[in-house]
Amino acid sequence: MTPFRSIVLLFLLFSATTGRAQNNWEQLVLKELPSVLDKHRNFVAIPNVAANEPDMFKNIAFIQPAFENLGFKVSLLPTTTLPVFLAEKEVDNKAPTVLFYLHLDGQPANSNNWDQEDAFVPVLKKQNENGAWEAIDWNSVNQTIDMDWRIFGRAAADDKGPITMMLTAMQLLKNENIALGYNIKIILDLQEEAGSEGFLSTLEKYKNTYQADYMIIMDGPAHPSNQPTLTFGCRGIATCSFTVYGAALPQHSGHYGNYAPNPIFVMSHLLASMKNEAGRVQIAGFYDGIAITPEIKAILESVPDNEDDIRKNLGISVQDAVGTGYQESLQYPSLNVRHIETSWKGPGLKTVIPELVTAHLDVRLVAETDGAKQIQKIKDHIQKQGYLILDRAPTDAERLQYRKIVKFNSNAGVNAFRTDMQAPLGQKMAGALEAYFGEKPVAIRTMGGTVPIVPAINTLGIPAVIVPMVNMDNNQHNPNENLRIGNMVQGIQICMVLLTMELK
Repeated sequence: MTPFRSIVLLFLLFSATTGRAQNNWEQLVLKELPSVLDKHRNFVAIPNVAANEPDMFKNIAFIQPAFENLGFKVSLLPTTTLPVFLAEKEVDNKAPTVLFYLHLDGQPANSNNWDQEDAFVPVLKKQNENGAWEAIDWNSVNQTIDMDWRIFGRAAADDKGPITMMLTAMQLLKNENIALGYNIKIILDLQEEAGSEGFLSTLEKYKNTYQADYMIIMDGPAHPSNQPTLTFGCRGIATCSFTVYGAALPQHSGHYGNYAPNPIFVMSHLLASMKNEAGRVQIAGFYDGIAITPEIKAILESVPDNEDDIRKNLGISVQDAVGTGYQESLQYPSLNVRHIETSWKGPGLKTVIPELVTAHLDVRLVAETDGAKQIQKIKDHIQKQGYLILDRAPTDAERLQYRKIVKFNSNAGVNAFRTDMQAPLGQKMAGALEAYFGEKPVAIRTMGGTVPIVPAINTLGIPAVIVPMVNMDNNQHNPNENLRIGNMVQGIQICMVLLTMELK
């Protein structure tokens, strides 16, 4: 049996077990798969941390010819920092335009924490019978390819995986003389992992350049089932930190224990007043505006989550009692204590009563909430507990006058977005994917993470849908980031479906 025939048969078996409809695009993808994986390997091998400007331009030099060979006009739009990579292709001046957003940069990587010598030297791995990932020769891709093999390397999944999928899909369509369904603009953000400063600084200047009828964001992981997934919104984030005080200086616990108040206990009472034991926020009005109607509940329950598996993977016996399940919990704003610190940060322990303690919190926002208003609710709650609230450290006179003092700092952050799931874009995408794969895609109303380009969605006023395609367990932002080959194969087909769908 020839290697290619083995590949095809293996994938047909894989597809049959997942209930996917067959289409000749699968064979087109599989035929080119060894070449695609080799290109992706070379792409991932170029370090892409935004702080290293020369490396980012090496990444541009690698992909720009690919876009130009596909007939795209490529521009590097100047910003306050790194440029924005923009590729444009008009197929019909009467057709709608879709703006695709992906990012070219990745998270920094400390190779010492990876199970390979260099995070930017991609390694092909398979899982052994004990569940461990072991390296295999890259020449293996020229033989029978297992869809569960993975490419390990920084940015292999986030977000170079989707870039490779898009470029491959467009090249295959071009090879088959299959027309694109609409005009296309593609933004590659060079600083997404660093906050998208450059891209966001251009929104007013290049608003007309970016203008489109719809926006598709290709980032993030698909549902754990690896079914095609459409995500219609994401949570935002606001942050705050507050400090409570004891004595003016750290005190010896032998001399002043039982006399000088310990601010850690003061902080513990303050934080405990914000949430009950079941995990629900007790701050007045924190959940205002959230309504889970029967229609919304049906949408949330249609997501094929396994709550027992989620709790097992997290290692918890009971979830917080905010929503009835994982998807419903994401529809509410959350309050999280992400870090607590005192003045002593050195090695070892000391028998001291700290002079202060600071708590750092984040608030995950939903479409019904505003970051500034949620922060104000926290501030009002602290004030109701009897605290004098300052934006600076207290003076000696204030320490002597007030028993309860808080220094409060905050950032309203980035608000959430959510696109109507019944709007034309989502309906067209879902219909096209169902027609091809033979089953409805998983529809996520709101995902938990925050996309830093939400201001762009709101400023441009474009209906936006997120299309996550990489495997959920890709170790995004962590050591041993990886991309499952089966997700690469499926992702290319997803791109082909979406690029040819009818939007008129």
